[in-house]
Parts: sequence; structure tokens; C-alpha cells
Amino acid sequence: MENLKTEVLVVGGGTGGTAAAIQAARLGAQVLLVSEWPWLGGMLTAAGVTAPDGNELAAFQTGLWGAFLRELEQRQPGGLHNGWVSFFTYEPAVGASIFADWVAALPNLTWRWGHHPREVLRSGNRVTGVVFDPFSVEAQITIDGTELGDLLALGNIPYRWGWESQEQWQEPSAPNSLTDPADPLFPAIQQYPVQAPTWVVVMQDYGTGETAPLIPSTGSQASFVGAWEGYGPEQFLNYGRLPGNRFMINWPQQGNDYGVGLERLIEPETTRYDYWQEAKNHSQEFARFIQAQLGQRYGLAGGAFPELEGTPGGGGFALYPYYRESRRLVGLTTVSERDILPVPGSQVAPLPVNEEGVVDAIAIGNYPNDHHYPGFKMPLAPKAIGWGGRWTGTPFTIPYRALVPATVDGLLACDKNISVTHIANGATRLQPIVLGIGQAAGAAAALCIQHPCQQPRELPVKHLQYTLLRDPQAPAMLIPCFDLLPQDEHWLNQQTTFLDTPTAYPASGFTDSSRTSSQNFTSGNHIFYGHYQRGKDHSHQLLRDTETISLVAISPQAAMQLMQVTAGSKVKVFGIHNLGGAWILVKAIQSVDDV
Repeated sequence: MENLKTEVLVVGGGTGGTAAAIQAARLGAQVLLVSEWPWLGGMLTAAGVTAPDGNELAAFQTGLWGAFLRELEQRQPGGLHNGWVSFFTYEPAVGASIFADWVAALPNLTWRWGHHPREVLRSGNRVTGVVFDPFSVEAQITIDGTELGDLLALGNIPYRWGWESQEQWQEPSAPNSLTDPADPLFPAIQQYPVQAPTWVVVMQDYGTGETAPLIPSTGSQASFVGAWEGYGPEQFLNYGRLPGNRFMINWPQQGNDYGVGLERLIEPETTRYDYWQEAKNHSQEFARFIQAQLGQRYGLAGGAFPELEGTPGGGGFALYPYYRESRRLVGLTTVSERDILPVPGSQVAPLPVNEEGVVDAIAIGNYPNDHHYPGFKMPLAPKAIGWGGRWTGTPFTIPYRALVPATVDGLLACDKNISVTHIANGATRLQPIVLGIGQAAGAAAALCIQHPCQQPRELPVKHLQYTLLRDPQAPAMLIPCFDLLPQDEHWLNQQTTFLDTPTAYPASGFTDSSRTSSQNFTSGNHIFYGHYQRGKDHSHQLLRDTETISLVAISPQAAMQLMQVTAGSKVKVFGIHNLGGAWILVKAIQSVDDV
């Protein structure tokens, strides 16, 4: 067996692991990244969820997440404005090429794929490395970037799996009891220990008069009747529309979420593979149902994913399932639902403060809490606000201590395996926030290497925050603020002020409504003329002859302008018309009299 040594070992090439490896290497550490799959990026690529959720507001597009979006804008033919579930949809291969190129550009980062962790090496309470089939690796810091927290189990590192009762964390959406049949959540608790994964499939519209290959039946028995009830076929397809008349099928309503036998996800590989085959068959039957209902012009998208031995995926099917939940670390602190809900009367969650009174934030998210249990609708405490003519989630932060094991050294978590409750995981599991978590874990590992006697638990969080805020390639926002962009001259000062003086953090999430970024959003966009009207729930529309188009904004400048336009006035709108979303993404709006 080959014996290797490295400073930082990252196991798993998912969203968090990929970000961790890149960030640690960019900070100068010698990094070995070992993944199971030939594509890096996890949810964003190999698992096929190429319609990212959360952190869509321009102010929140920072760190590696923002850098990834800017690369997608440059590389994706047809652009990113195609569907309505996300402001950004793209071909999986385009996303995979970005991560591959970022890794290849780092000479101190070695990537090996096609390997599974078999054993975690420990010396007392410290992780010292990992054994794979053909080689072992000794590392100063190991990062668990696996999709299901595999190192936690292999290393006998305390973790959680499944639900917690309200008594444990005082979460408003948690069940009162895990064992009482009278509890309204009891049916879900019994059937689903964790959220249901989805095996994403990409379909293609072959065009009017064309006939796609018939999708064969797998023999799987499932009913998809009512899948797009309340939406209609066109809106259903536009949900995850990709460029080139392709469609990402990741549909929760009588769709391809698959929640049968979820305990198999953390059982031996052969049992996990049985789940894989069933989940993929379920998605294939859903694709077959779509083809039968909507016509044979719709079929599987060839070449969306590489064909590989050892997985049911490939072709039109993602390489593996989109896992929404993992084993979850028992960390120095645990993110609960109370940490992601807005403070009463505010638009932002409380900032995490450690025992020394220091703000512990290292990544941000804003997605509404979202849980998937097929056939069961989960009631959850709301965390949404109106923004720019639409609804978005209220922002929250992830503390560094949630990445650090409570009792074990030499290890960091960086994906859905951080220390979080089952309920809060519904908001912390999304792609952009996991990129941020991974970036923070990679930076923390590199900083520990620079101080060889320092374990992750001993790393001053201020040092880590300084590094993330001032990163020369991808500076990351740590305190959510709606109204300033990273390129604004006030951005860094605003971030450090709130880290140093958390009582100064405004409940509105706005630093100064009169000091919105003055970036020019009018160049490089299409121009639309019409009359402006304000709809219900503070929505915005543009009236053009017999057509009414929704107006939405994600930049602070455009959102403010929408609120200031006079109803009924003639306007000139700079933006992008998203046909799948049936809206114009407004970059700027002006009254015609002002032009």
C-alpha cells in the first residue's frame, strides 16, 4: 500500500469539499483532495442540481459562490436566466469544468478520484489521516467533505442522525415527542429519519415534430398523477429549465424525491447501492411519465453526465443522488432553528456569539427552511421577506464552532455534515451556503498549518474572519447586509464594524439606505419600455400594450428604484427577460421623463 503525507487532506469532492480544497491551497497549504467521482462540485455538478437555491441577492453573491457565478456567466452559452426556481441555471458539465480548472491551476493541490475512505486513522482523540483502498494518507488536518459524513462514522466521531424533539433545542417546528403517535409529525418521523434525496434527471425538448427515444420502464411502481397540478405542463418544465431546451427534473410534488428505506444511506455500500438503483429507477419512471403525458418530443438529454461503471447514473441521469441531509457532527456548538429564524420584529437572525463574547460567523445563508418528505407537507416556522418584487429568505450565519468536533482534534466538517439540527438543516443544506462553509473550513485548515501547534478548536475566529474578508480572489461576506456589494468602498469597514460591535448590527439588515452601491447596472442589458404598476404584496409589473410582465430585482440599487417609481408612470427598464421565469430581472429602472 502506498503511504502518502500531506498538510491538509480533504475527503470528498462535493460542494463543501471542493471549496475547502481550493481555499486551503490558495492560502499556501499542501492539499490532497480525494473524491469518489470524476466531477467536482457535488450538488452543483455531479448530483445535477444546476439551479442553485439561496444567496441569490447581489449582496450575498460573495466568496467562492460569487466567483462561481461570475465564471458561469462567462462560460455558459445561452446565459443563466432560463427557469423560475432559481436565478441561475446552467449545464452540469459547465459547472464541473470551472471547479476542474480552479483545481488544475493550483500546483500545491493534488486531486485523486475513484477512491472511497475505508478507515480513519487516530492517535488518541486526534484524527491523523485516512486509509483508502490502494493508499493511506497521513495529514495534519483532515476535512470531511463526504456527502453523507462518512468519516464521522469511520472515525467513531460523535454524530447525529434523524430528528430531535422540541425539548432538546426548543425549536418551534420540531415535534413535541419522537414516540407519541398523537404528535402531528409522527408519521414523518416514522417513515423518514432524514429528508428524502432526489436522483436528478435532465430531459430534452427535441423539437416540434421530432421523436425522442422512448424511455424504457424499469418495472418500478409509482404514481405521479397530479405532479404538475396547480402549475400546468409549461410552468412545470420551466421550473428547472436549462439553456438549449433542456430541463433539470428535481420536482417535489408527486415527483422524483425518493424516501424509501433511508436508513440504507448509512449502511454498507451494497445496501446503499440498492437504494441508489431504486432512486434512479424512480426518476426514470418519472421521466417516462413526463414523456407519456407531454409527448415524445421530450426525452432524456444525452451526454448531460459522463457514463461510469459502478453507478446507475450517467447520460441524462446525475452521477448520484442529491442528498439533502447527512450524518451531522456533534460540534462545539449546534445550529438550531432558533439560530436561523429572524429576531422578532427584524429581518435578520441573531448573530452567533461564542463564550468569549466574540461573533463567531464564518458563512452566510438566507434560504427559507425547506424540508422534503414525499406525501407529507412539513409545517415550518416562516422565515421570508419581500424583496425586489418577490419573496426571499431572511439571512442567517453559520458559526465556526459548528465545523469543529466537540471532542476530537485534527478534523473539520464542511458540508451538510456540520453540527446542525435536523430542522435547521432544511436551510443550511443549500449549495451557496455549503460553498461558504467549505471555503471557511479550507481557510481554517490552512491557518492551522501556518501555526503547527494549533488545532482547529484553538484557532482564533478573528484570524479566520480576517482571512475570509480580505481574500484577494474571493472575499466572503460574514455578516448579512442587504445594501452593499463587495466592491463598495464601505463594504469591508461595515463587515468589521459588525463583527467587532454586534450591537451595532441593524435589525433591518440595511446599513444605510442612503448609501446604496452606485455601480452602473445599465450597460450590457436589454431595454424595455412601458408603464409601471405596483401589484399586490409589493410586487411590480411592466405594462406593454396587451402584455404584463413581472419585474424583479436582486441588486440593492434596482430594488430601491422599484420602490421609488410612481405607479402609472412611463418607464425605461434595463434588464434581462427570463421567459421561463416570466419576469424581467431589473438592473435599473428610470422614469421616461428622467431619461
